[in-house]
This record gives sequence, structure tokens and C-alpha cells, in this order.
Amino acid sequence: MSVPLLPVESSMITHVGYDPATQTLTVLFGNAKLYEYSEVEPEMYEALMASSSKGSFMRNEIIDCYPTRLVKKQGRR
Repeated sequence: MSVPLLPVESSMITHVGYDPATQTLTVLFGNAKLYEYSEVEPEMYEALMASSSKGSFMRNEIIDCYPTRLVKKQGRR
């Protein structure tokens, strides 16, 4: 199931989506790689979206902290 990706202001990531039913965070990075992070609590997603530096939050709280899957590397437009 695909979740809508919302644009975010960040130099590191461009879009974020979250499925609370599966606790899956989907992140599109500026390098066009799309990753899914599983077992992400709703509070962690909310904290990411409220963060003034989403890139720093990703590095400190999400990356290497949750099971991760590279979904695809998207082509540049």
C-alpha cells in the first residue's frame, strides 16, 4: 500500500509519508532514493514533522535506529 508523500523543507529529504496502520515511515531523499523505515511509532513521525531540522532528526533518531528497506532509486526529472 502506498502512502501519500508530503513535501518537506529540508536540504536532505524532499518528501515524507507515514502509515500508522503499519507504522511505516517512507522518506524520499534529495538523492532520489526512497526508503521505508518500519516499526516507527506515531510519536516519532510527529516529532520528525515538527522538527526544525528534519535532516538532523533523521540522522539522530531514525537512520540506523529502525529496520530499513531501500524501495527504489528514482530517476531525476
